[in-house]
Amino acid sequence: MAKPALLYWLYRGALVAPLLAVSVLAVAADSAGPLPGTVTIETQLGFDALVSRIEKAVAANKMGLVAQASASRGAAARGVKIPGNAVLMVFRNDFAVRMLKASVPAGIEAPLRIYVTENPDGSASVTYREPSAVFAPYGSRELDALAKELDVVFRNIVRDAAGG
Repeated sequence: MAKPALLYWLYRGALVAPLLAVSVLAVAADSAGPLPGTVTIETQLGFDALVSRIEKAVAANKMGLVAQASASRGAAARGVKIPGNAVLMVFRNDFAVRMLKASVPAGIEAPLRIYVTENPDGSASVTYREPSAVFAPYGSRELDALAKELDVVFRNIVRDAAGG
């Protein structure tokens, strides 16, 4: 009689263990924090005001606004209201040329992104990843040097837009 009971528990364990592992991974993924080098600044500005200030700060810091995407604006065009969010993609050609000279695979990281989100109280936050964190995995000294320059530029853009 002991053998069938042992087989039952082995069989049950074989079914339960993978389900438990998937559950643990799902919880871990859901509770994962931001990627290294992620910076978030809370502001008292409204969503549209912060986006506008970032656009101006990008230009003032001699960078280019390559593209912009906003799920909230797209939803609004369909008559759906969701909290404001926008991704502003920022880069400049001379940086792009230097980046590609240092690492062609790193080209997938450009343009770098600045993310603006509307908070429940109507204020907005700005989030970006430091370029040094974005480019670190490529293991290039030239790219690391470029990224440090871009760290300063992005810090200045966000500081200027957020008001200090």
